[in-house]
Order: sequence, then C-alpha cells, then structure tokens
Amino acid sequence: MHDTAPAGLTNYVAEFVATATPEDLPADVVALGKKSILDGIGLALSGSVAQSGDLVRRHLDELGLMPGAATVIGAGRKVAPRFAAFANGVGIHADDYDDTQLAVATDRVYGLLTHPTAPALPAALAIGEQVGASGKQVMLAYHLGVEVECKIAEAIAPRHYQTGFHATATCGTFAAASAAAWLLRLDAKTTARALSIAGSQSAGLRENFGTMTKPFHAGRASESGVAAAQFAAHGWTATDKILEAPRGFFQAAGGGYDENAIRGRLGASWTFANPGISIKPHPSGSLTHPGMTEMARLIREHGIKAGDVKHVRVGTNSNMPNALIHHHPHDELQAKFSMEFCMAILLLDGKAGLGEFTDATTQRDDVKAMIDKVDFVVDERAEKAGYHKMTTIIDITLNDGRVIHGEADFGKGSPANPMSYEEVADKFRDNAAHARLARSAADEVVSLVRDLEEQPSLERLMALVAKAG
Repeated sequence: MHDTAPAGLTNYVAEFVATATPEDLPADVVALGKKSILDGIGLALSGSVAQSGDLVRRHLDELGLMPGAATVIGAGRKVAPRFAAFANGVGIHADDYDDTQLAVATDRVYGLLTHPTAPALPAALAIGEQVGASGKQVMLAYHLGVEVECKIAEAIAPRHYQTGFHATATCGTFAAASAAAWLLRLDAKTTARALSIAGSQSAGLRENFGTMTKPFHAGRASESGVAAAQFAAHGWTATDKILEAPRGFFQAAGGGYDENAIRGRLGASWTFANPGISIKPHPSGSLTHPGMTEMARLIREHGIKAGDVKHVRVGTNSNMPNALIHHHPHDELQAKFSMEFCMAILLLDGKAGLGEFTDATTQRDDVKAMIDKVDFVVDERAEKAGYHKMTTIIDITLNDGRVIHGEADFGKGSPANPMSYEEVADKFRDNAAHARLARSAADEVVSLVRDLEEQPSLERLMALVAKAG
C-alpha cells in the first residue's frame, strides 16, 4: 500500500482499497478473520430457515430473476451478485447472532457501531463467485470491507448512533462497496466513485430494532455496496469527496467526524487486531452479552435455581437501554433486545440459544413472571466506566435474603474473553444443524474455511452451503 495519502479523505480510503494486496494481511488478522467468516456462513445458513429467509426467497421469485453467478446460501439457487448479497446479508443478521465491532474512543457506544461481517462478507462472496476469485482474494476483499466499515463508524460523530441511525446499515454500505470494488479490480479513482455511490444509498434507522427490518438493513447495505461498485465500473459518475464534504456522509449523517480516527489508520493496525471483533455466543443484541455471561457464571458458581430468585437488578450505562428497548417482549425479535428476557431465560432454562429465542418462549407464563422480577436500570458506576465498555452490574436477591453480586465489562466471544476457532466451529455446526445441513458437509466447511487462503476458488465451499434441509 502507498505510504502517503491523497488530500481528500474519500480518495485516501479508495487508494487504500485499490492498492491492497493479500500480503498486507498479518497472520494474526488472517486467523481472526477466518473465525468471523465461518461464523457468518453458519449464520447465513441458520438465517435461511428464519421466517425472513422465506420472505426473501419470495421476493427473489417476484423479481423474476434469471439464474446468476452468486449463491443464495441455504436456498438452492444462484442469482445476480447484488441479490445474493442482499439475501445472505439478511440471513447473517436475521437472528442477531453475528459479530460486533468494538469501540475505541470512550464516547463511541460499544456494540452500537457495526456488525461488520453481515454487509462485508456477502458482497465478497457474491462478487468472488462471479469473477472466480481465489479464497485468498475473497479473504482480502472481506477484510478491506470490514476495515473501511469499522474505521468510518469510529470516525463519525456519536450523534449518528445516538439519534437513531443503524451503523451496520449506513457504514456497512461502504464495506460492501469496498469489498466489491477490490474484487472487480477497480482503480482508486473508480473506487472513490463506488464509495460515493454507496454513500448516497446509506440508510437504516434503529427504531426498527426488534423487527425484520433490522436484518433487512444489513442485506440492503450489502446489496447497495455491490450495486455501487458495479455502477462505478460501468462509468457512473459521482463525487470524489462523499465522506468529508460539507454535504457528505459524515456531516449529513453525523454532524461531524474525527478525521484522526480514519486518516492514516486504515490497516494500521487492522480492526481485527485492535481493538478486535466480538463473536456472539447468544442470538441477541451484543449489549446483553456481558450480563448474560456474568449471569451464567453466577448461576453455575452459586447453584441458583429460578425458584430461589426474588429480584434481579441489572445496571448499565445510559446508552444500553436506548437499544435494549423491549422490556416485556412479545416475540423472538423483541426478546433479542430485552435485557429482562435474557436474564429470565438463563435463570429458567440455563441456556439461551436459537431454541430459546422463539415466539413461543416469550409467551410462557414462567418467562413473563421472571421478567417481572428483573429491573433494568441505569447505574452511575457503569456510566462512569465509559460507553466504549458494556459494563453490566448484577444483583440477585434470593428468597432467603442473600444478595449475589456480579459485574462484567465484556462477554464471552469478545477479545477479552475470545472464542477459539473450535468454539466458533461448534457454533457453526449448531447453526448448520438448525438449517438441517448434513454434519459431513458442515465439517468440510469448517476445514475449508480453516484453510481458506489455499482454496483456488469458492466453488466447493459455496456448493456445500447452497442447499440445506
């Protein structure tokens, strides 16, 4: 990559993308990325059997698409790359089980930056299939997408998230455009236009959290980024300063930005290395995970039974309730954004996986009764810890008068408490089984992704996950 950056910020980003080579990826970043790639493919599989997966397939049928070059995971069909990116992006984010970006600055809201893989990976897979890219090339394109997405999310003023934008949707569009642009071998000037076209498509509002429209955001971001790169390749014109201009993305969507958070920072160091990406052990909003990890620990260590519990107090910083908005959830999507449900289901069932996050579970009388015992409040100690952490303070009052206390800043799967490749592989196998993919196929996918840089193409990998059930 070039050591010097062009004057314009958009051009700096474009130059970084266009001039990247696989050799730019450090070995530790490659290893970390493989975990998220495997995780993403598994989530696309499990998402394909969600209700939203069926609706996406109906939508694709209505479009009357001819067979294309890119696989819709779990659907047994190939379509044009932009539509495969849409379907797989929706699938990865359908259960809110996908990886999350960590914040660097203390005023950036941890967990509310982006879900980096959901927009980036589908674009890399779709265009990678179309152009016959190798595993190493697809891996680089994916990393470029994640890097651009996360650094843009770090740079934009916190108002962007706090007033309602869903950064996976907005910043994710740039991720998909970057991944697609590199695989299409666009030069820096054309890549800048792709980013600019992507910027005009950036959209997504957090008011839709807890509905199918949240994963729709991720799918549409991936589709929009692919379309942006394709239009740029065709010669479509656009500004070369979409990020930094007074009427550009940073000002319009955030009211400002920190240039030092992005200029000179792309690939130095890579986001996967520092501050890292967190992989979810539970299919719920990432902000619930420190509390869930700590609650599970307290249950194990103290032998807590649901019938022993009189009251639970969960304290966090003031930004976390802004996302965890469903205090008495009525369906599985709302439950994913309910701290009360997440605490209750662990106390009652001792686990919180895809089998627990269902519409039927939210309607159980014992779940409703336990939710009534949980108070989710703002705690000044958590507030002072900073928004870049997810500090969660738990006090469980038992019927015998004892109070059991616990605190956690991060959950299992975070860089502070990471999942190994084998642990991610176990999660992948569970998600694949949820989609009724044969165990032998799942095991082969685990092996292929482990050695992704050695694969001459995506052909075998995508054939294995093309149809489940």
